[in-house]
Amino acid sequence: MAQAAAQKTIRIGTRGSPLALAQAEDVRARLMAAHGFSHQQCEIVVIKTSGDRIVDRPLSEAGGKGLFTKEIEEALLGGSIDLAVHSMKDMPTELPTGLAIVCMLPREDVRDAFISLKYKTFAELPQGAALGTSSLRRASQAAWARPDLNIVGFRGNVQTRLAKLAAGVADATFLAVAGLNRLGMADRITQAISTEAMLPAVAQGAVGIEIRENDAPTRKLLVPLDDAHTTAADTAERLFLRRLEGSCRTPIAGLVEFSGDHVTFRGQILTPDGRESLSVTRSGAAAEACSLAEDAANELLGQAGRHFFAVQTGKT
Repeated sequence: MAQAAAQKTIRIGTRGSPLALAQAEDVRARLMAAHGFSHQQCEIVVIKTSGDRIVDRPLSEAGGKGLFTKEIEEALLGGSIDLAVHSMKDMPTELPTGLAIVCMLPREDVRDAFISLKYKTFAELPQGAALGTSSLRRASQAAWARPDLNIVGFRGNVQTRLAKLAAGVADATFLAVAGLNRLGMADRITQAISTEAMLPAVAQGAVGIEIRENDAPTRKLLVPLDDAHTTAADTAERLFLRRLEGSCRTPIAGLVEFSGDHVTFRGQILTPDGRESLSVTRSGAAAEACSLAEDAANELLGQAGRHFFAVQTGKT
């Protein structure tokens, strides 16, 4: 407790969406429990990002994943916050010089959630039904499984997308189970989609904490919060994504699953129109997760050829 009394305020940077705030509050609660900090010693600083401001077009047309992190990372480098809380699936694979992800919270459910007010399952959607999504991966996977569907753009946070669904903009949508769980909205899930049917985005369900690389005191504070399995899985999945040079412009899915000392990696790439899909699976010792993920990426690159991602549909 003496440490807590002497500790300066820890400033936690985050986006302002309800989900981002819930994740930042989780980090604050974990810091308080680990170190005896008071609520006031863990300040949450809301930062509006370019991704939050751009609502009139797909992010893939506006600059990609970095739109959700740029301003937060600038605040971190400028010293106005001490750490940043991120949904790792929103993070570019390359970080700005001087910053590092040093802590991963325990991973939530990695699955995608099918949500509809009309139909009980994805399979029940009738031909020509409107499926709303802002994710190119989900759109491509849905088109691969159901080319008869009409994919429509569906930007906004969880609450905004659910409101659009209620307003009849689409017949159904997909959201991450993890986000709905963190918001206490699991009851809104119509069907949790198995990872065999829809492989999730790289790092889906994972929350990471970014700091200035040379900030040893903050790094030390975060050690008790780090989940080793999530860190290992995230490292391997993001290596796979980086090897494929993926962003939200390219439909890529990847998942590491540990079982004792054994690990399985599954990866998938699709053409943006969902007409083609390539998948790969690798299994081995848990310590080999990164090499398995990299090997999987190399195989997919070899199978796909240079023009695999050239097909465009204009859908997101």
